[in-house]
Amino acid sequence: MFKFIGLILGFYFLGFFGGFLGYLIGSSIDRARDYGLGGINPLGTGQRRAVFLETVFVLMGKLAKADGHISKDEVNHVEQFIKQMGMSAEHRSEAITQFTRGSTADFDITNTLDQFMAACGHTLNLKQVLLMYLIVMALADGKLDSSEQALLEKIALRLGYSSTEFKQLLDMVLNQSHFAGGQVHSATALEDAYKALGVTKDNTDQEIKRAYRKLMSQYHPDKLIGQGLPEDMIAVATKQAQEIQVAYDLIKKHRNTH
Repeated sequence: MFKFIGLILGFYFLGFFGGFLGYLIGSSIDRARDYGLGGINPLGTGQRRAVFLETVFVLMGKLAKADGHISKDEVNHVEQFIKQMGMSAEHRSEAITQFTRGSTADFDITNTLDQFMAACGHTLNLKQVLLMYLIVMALADGKLDSSEQALLEKIALRLGYSSTEFKQLLDMVLNQSHFAGGQVHSATALEDAYKALGVTKDNTDQEIKRAYRKLMSQYHPDKLIGQGLPEDMIAVATKQAQEIQVAYDLIKKHRNTH
């Protein structure tokens, strides 16, 4: 967006050369918005991936212990999560180590979140993907405990989300999970589909399409890898995108749109 603004303003004030210079400056701003200051990643993609991996599993451990004990369902979810990603042996070992560290009773997540924000805080999508992973983890035992929700909101606020934005994201992920495996047979499936996209039946077709495209862009594999998501963690984001697709298809079918 900024590259075109720079192009127009540069051309208007300085002619062809100014337009070219404005385009370059605007492109740099766009890259900074997408990938952080310094282009793709000022700290190096490898370091950002390491920080993301550590943060996910440390916070999963903290969430699992939020209600005072780690349930069998939560352990199974983490094991399934690792299996689904097809993680390398090195990443698998690191994930288990970080989960165990986060689940210790007196572990303080402040430094973990500060480190994540320093490495990934300027990205557009990694913060949302992190929260999505954690919400799915919290729901592993079929319910969202009040202590889990309080911890999730604390994490979201540190990531820059308002309380309202967090609750909207929580509602979206909750309803996206209703479409896992392409399930659309619930009596409330259409209502769930609107909530999964963060829209209502009162939104126009164009508004719903924009919401759908924004969500799909946030989970686009190339964009996430470019921002620093470990490649063996893409499968989970892809699964989330599939659930969003199923929800959107249901809405389109109901509205008879194309």
